[in-house]
Amino acid sequence: MACRLSLGRRGFLLAAGAAAAEPALAQVDVGEASRLRSLVPAGELEAASAQEYGQMLAQARQQKALAPDDYPQVQRLRAIAQRLIPLASRWNDRARQWKWEVNLIGSKQVNAFCMPGGKIAFFTGLLDQLQLSEDETAVVMGHEMAHALREHARSRIAKTRGTGLGLSVLSQLLGLGQVGDLAANVGTQLLALKFSREDEVEADLVGLELAARGGFDPRASVSLWEKMARASGGANGPAFLSTHPTGPDRIARLRDNVPKVQGLYEQARPAR
Repeated sequence: MACRLSLGRRGFLLAAGAAAAEPALAQVDVGEASRLRSLVPAGELEAASAQEYGQMLAQARQQKALAPDDYPQVQRLRAIAQRLIPLASRWNDRARQWKWEVNLIGSKQVNAFCMPGGKIAFFTGLLDQLQLSEDETAVVMGHEMAHALREHARSRIAKTRGTGLGLSVLSQLLGLGQVGDLAANVGTQLLALKFSREDEVEADLVGLELAARGGFDPRASVSLWEKMARASGGANGPAFLSTHPTGPDRIARLRDNVPKVQGLYEQARPAR
């Protein structure tokens, strides 16, 4: 069964109020989200995402590959999500209304994603093959949540569909009569999207801060991508790296930004 992590409007408002009261110890700088995303209606894309996510879960369930609610790794993932989700509205106010879900699928794929509207999935291959710590898992989740919060899929689809179209055609796409068709057509593209280098940088930095604010050690971002770099060797590298390429520059950027959020982590980390 899917776990819907809707925390309620009151809970989100309390969390947002508490966040606003925090001293601004450090924040990453990623600028404004792309305005291009406005060419694709957010609600329709989130509906398409929910439909595709549901179909994926149904297929996994039929193949007995959907981990049950009491599975230890599922409980671990959802516990991490419960610490990150209340912080999400810092980067996107729509996240207050999302019906968040976190699920685990049995697969050798080294992969994870968060679809528009907060639909998160991890594959057991990512957790098992890389032997991720709790902090490293939180960094992955924060990174994937950041893609959804910064609406990278929405921007990428808008750019793909906008290329070569005249203004009149774009105007028609934005009309109410076209919205349903647009959502139906992009639904099957969501899992296949490849984000730009700029999208990846944003997701790295927003995910880093998100994890730190949730009380997870931001230094785990460096060890995570070092593991990814080692796993990328050979002909059959992780599926995750086909859309999230690693490299020395990525690791160096994260290492440079860890001090900016270290104070947030020190403030938020649970007592041990």
